[in-house]
This record gives sequence, C-alpha cells and structure tokens, in this order.
Amino acid sequence: MILGCSGLKLTESEQAFYRAERPWGFILFARNISERNQVTDLICELRECVGRPDAPVLIDQEGGRVQRIKPPLVQNYPPAAKIGALHVKDRELGLRAAWIMARLHAFDLSRFGISVNCTPVLDVPDRDGHQAIGNRAYCKNPTAVAELGRQTMDGLMAGGVMPVIKHIPGHGRATVDSHFDLPVVNASLEELTACDFVPFRALRDAPMAMTAHIVYAMLDPTAPATSSALIIEQIIRQQIGFSGLLMSDDVSMKALSGDFATKAGAIFGAGCDVILHCNGEMSEMTAICGHTPFLTGVPADRADRVIKLTGRVDDADEHALRGEFAELLAEHVPLVG
Repeated sequence: MILGCSGLKLTESEQAFYRAERPWGFILFARNISERNQVTDLICELRECVGRPDAPVLIDQEGGRVQRIKPPLVQNYPPAAKIGALHVKDRELGLRAAWIMARLHAFDLSRFGISVNCTPVLDVPDRDGHQAIGNRAYCKNPTAVAELGRQTMDGLMAGGVMPVIKHIPGHGRATVDSHFDLPVVNASLEELTACDFVPFRALRDAPMAMTAHIVYAMLDPTAPATSSALIIEQIIRQQIGFSGLLMSDDVSMKALSGDFATKAGAIFGAGCDVILHCNGEMSEMTAICGHTPFLTGVPADRADRVIKLTGRVDDADEHALRGEFAELLAEHVPLVG
C-alpha cells in the first residue's frame, strides 16, 4: 500500500502505525509541504518508520493546477495542454519541451528525496468530458498524447524519478469528477481501442500505472476499472499489455462505494498490485490495512523493479535546460491564461 500523512510532520500515532504496518510507499500533498528542510525531514521520517531508505515517496507534480510543490520551492510549470499546444505548432519543439519539463521535475523532486512523480496523464479528453482532466491532458489526438507522454516518462527516468502513467485505461470520456461521483462511460470496445487505449498501449513498458475509477459499461457494467478483474486482466494486462506495477487511484475518492475494508478487498481481488490512500485519515488507513496482503510473488517483483530503476541519473545541465525551456514556451506558447 501507499499511504498519505496528515501534516508537516508525523504524529506519534502515525509513526507507530507506519512502523507496525510497513507500507511500501508514501504520497505527499500540499498539506505536507512548507519549506525545503521540513519536506526532506518528513521524507526521512517516513522512510525511517518502515526501515527502508529506498521506500518510494510519490507526489502529483504535473504542472498547472496539479502541482503540489510551488514557488518559492520550485518554479511554476505549465499544464500539459500548453505543451500539447506547442506540439501542434511544431512537433519537435513540443516533444523537446515535454522532455525538458519532466527532466526539470526530476531535478526538483530528487532534491527533496521524492522518487516517484504521478505523471504523465495519458487521458484523451472527449469534448463532453469533465474538466477534472481538462488541461491536464496534452491534447485530443491519441498519437500525440502517446508521443508527449513518452517524452515525459523518459525525462523523468533520465533524472532518476519514476513516472506513473494515468489513468489507465482512460479517463477522458468521464462526464463527472471521480473524486465525487462514479463516472460511467458507454463507449464501445472498438471506440476505446481506437482512441483511449492508444497512449497506454504505446507506454505499456512504464514501470507504474494508476487505474481509473470509471465504469466502462460495454466492458464491465458492474465494477469500475479499479475493482474489475475483467478490465484489469483482459484490457489492462492483455490488450493494452501493461506489465508494470498497477496501483489504484485514491481509494478515498467518492467514486468507489462501500466501506474501506470492502473497497480494499475488491481492489486486490480484481488484480491491483498496490492500493493508494491519500488523505492520511487514520481510521480509514486502519480499515484498509486489515485487508491488504503482503507484497509477494509477481507484484513484489514489479515493485522491486521500480526501486531498482530509481536513481539512475544522466549528466543533464540543469541551468541550460531551464533556459531552453523558458525560451521554448515564452516564444511559442505564452504562459498567460
């Protein structure tokens, strides 16, 4: 499991809980971010609790409205749609901008000890789709989304930070926000295969992926992808061909029904490798832990691969890349609006 925590430092109850339950990893949010030493101290404390200095620490640092660490700790980054707009104007410049932005994220995050960034967003937005995705998506062309997602994935990994492709098998057609409601998508398998699945299949070699809390009614009318054995096995694992570590989206989101024990059981029963719980609420984490198995077998091998890949860093020049990135976007895509 991957768990959040409540604030800027761990409480005594959180310390005791993490020591006893030993989650595989942790995730940080804006509520956990104050200043540089505080963040690095918190991350060290989390890892000390589980006795693993390489325990993954995740964050959502996409750019735009989903950027948990903000100035003055790091610079503001544009949303993916800005990179997509540059790609429309000039394909090579767009691809270059995607790689550089991801490499800059890796510079930023590695300084804190954060090892996993939950990006790229590979969702292909439908014209009727909810703005929960919106400009977090690169564009509406699935081939372009795949190209830009590949550059983002490669840029992060060049800096030793692991990417998470999301939200598999595709969130772009959802007409409600899965943080609050359960989306139902009525597209056929043929439609989904021709569009939504394309970027995920292109990046099926990613080390990690995050599921979508969405019912695909033509595939499984009863369960969202996160808790659908049919979708995980037949679509995500077989048709898309993803073989990496599969984590759920946040189990505390309102799209999923039932108590937390029921949710956890359904998620693991469907074939997810790791469950994600974000809000740091102790009673919810306790309920989840009671129904979370140990990482063993193939899921453990997938998790070990993530850790082994982390920290392999190229010799990129950060100062030069920051200058190039600023010029690319200032000249070709204004950063206003």
